[in-house]
Amino acid sequence: MTVSGQASYQGIIISNMLDKKYLHHLWVKTRNLNAFYFLVVSLVFGVISILAMRQNNLKMIDLRQKVAVVDQQNGDVETALRNLREFVYGHMNTNLNSGGNSIKPPIQLKYRYERLVQAEKDRVGAETTKVYTEAQKSCEAQFPQSFSGGPRVPCIQDYVTSHTVTERTIDSSLYKFDFVSPAWSPDIAGWCLVLSGIFLFLFVFKYVLDRWLKSELNT
Repeated sequence: MTVSGQASYQGIIISNMLDKKYLHHLWVKTRNLNAFYFLVVSLVFGVISILAMRQNNLKMIDLRQKVAVVDQQNGDVETALRNLREFVYGHMNTNLNSGGNSIKPPIQLKYRYERLVQAEKDRVGAETTKVYTEAQKSCEAQFPQSFSGGPRVPCIQDYVTSHTVTERTIDSSLYKFDFVSPAWSPDIAGWCLVLSGIFLFLFVFKYVLDRWLKSELNT
């Protein structure tokens, strides 16, 4: 072997020795930190996140029920609806739909809509009665001597027809709502989910690192 070849070979040996020394130093520094500690912490944060998401869902159900009760009692629906909307928009796992057979949209102000429809029917009824009364007075003035079968009857019919009261349609879509919850939210559930993911990554990284160091040091 030539001198240059010997020098190159010795350089490789020295480099490997230095690498193994560094790897051994790294192994000594990290071996007491068990990778499964990270896994345990990840699972703990994961459980906390699941419990917090469940609590979010229960809170959403409670707020949704309050909207229904206030709507039925003709109370302050706007405030109840705003509280529900803000909570759903700010917390994960607050989806309002409970399955494929649930009503859509999930929030419907049924009683408010029915009250408005009935109020419109009452208005039309009252206005129609008023028109009929005015028709009788007008036609009586025009035909004071007319009786049943006379010109007063068609006069009244013409007056009512020309003053027909039209019932306005109440748009039901204005009283139906669908709030979408975020995929992630900065609350307890969201941050615990992030921490769970971080510690799970650290577990995988430490586990792979330990396996690699053992393999390198045993060669």
